Amino acid sequence: MTGTEDRRARLTRANRWVIKVGSSLVTNNGLGLDKQAIAAWAEQLVALQRAGKQVVLVSSGAVAEGVARLGLRQRPREVHLQQAAAAVGQMGLIQAYESCFMLHGVHAAQILLSHADLSDRTRYLNARSTLSTLLDMGTLPVVNENDTVATAELCFGDNDTLAALVANLINADAMVILTDQEGLFNADPREHADATLVSSAAASDSSLAAMAGKGSSLGRGGMQTKLSAARLAARSGTDTVIANGRINQILANIARGENLGTLLFADDEPVNAKKQWLAGQMRIKGSVHLDAGAVRVLQDSGKSLLAVGIHAVSGEFNRGDVVSCVDAQGKEIARGLVNYDHEEVAKLKGQPSEQIEHMLGYAGEEEVIHRDNLILSD
Repeated sequence: MTGTEDRRARLTRANRWVIKVGSSLVTNNGLGLDKQAIAAWAEQLVALQRAGKQVVLVSSGAVAEGVARLGLRQRPREVHLQQAAAAVGQMGLIQAYESCFMLHGVHAAQILLSHADLSDRTRYLNARSTLSTLLDMGTLPVVNENDTVATAELCFGDNDTLAALVANLINADAMVILTDQEGLFNADPREHADATLVSSAAASDSSLAAMAGKGSSLGRGGMQTKLSAARLAARSGTDTVIANGRINQILANIARGENLGTLLFADDEPVNAKKQWLAGQMRIKGSVHLDAGAVRVLQDSGKSLLAVGIHAVSGEFNRGDVVSCVDAQGKEIARGLVNYDHEEVAKLKGQPSEQIEHMLGYAGEEEVIHRDNLILSD
């Protein structure tokens, strides 16, 4: 088996998927929503879900649909007009997805995010908790950028960057960016007839940037933003496939490991990649001191940190801060994003999780630090 085949085979084992569909696909090149295409996406997404995968859809199209509904000749450059178009278009976009998913007996959930939501630590944890809960409940989240209130965020790209941030958020194994092109070519195929498709490359390969061409008029994202998104997703170990969304059963074929589109793989395995990301995210704000049982659970079982295993708290920290988990000798054994502030952890220390609501007056997360946001120290 070659290296490329091995990378493709890894996709067959991927459990969590982020699927991003571009504006030109869902809006029929700007002529209003393509209901037939959206129905086809819904069918493919449901099939992926019923194959045992957890799926998040990141869909562009709100601004483009609003442009069509409002009769504008082209996507406006002014931010306030983009926001107005998004407000109008979002109604039709989500209604179309909901009606299609309902035909398959699948509950959809609308999630509107801005990049600020995923850069703020508390909002990051809130978003992660919500998405994880929805996935565990078997729903299919439909994520879009909150264009009606976003400003500079609209310039980040055609939801490519947002899809990558969602991949980081949920620890996705694979991200698929569906577009109106076959994938990344070694030169712009619209200008070079002899351009060839890049089948596979490392997401971090700096030589790829010179191969990317320009974007379309419907979305703000071109191949450059897709490469940037792949690099961003790779920091948490997510492999990315850029492929033509108009290929029949494209998602099922990619999930089977077929050689379609361009695979941009993460250099590091997910655990190592996320460790690097978490370690570099932010500085330590405080510490929680663990008993011997909690130390064993974290080191040997890879489980979440519960309040019952904490016997002391040091420093002042807020929900979403990085805290250090130390043993009886003060040695750091792990670090992670905490679900409660220092005062709340001090109240909860030594208590079983079922006492959280009684102690705090509200029902929070069962874990002080969820295992997905906890990394063992070397």
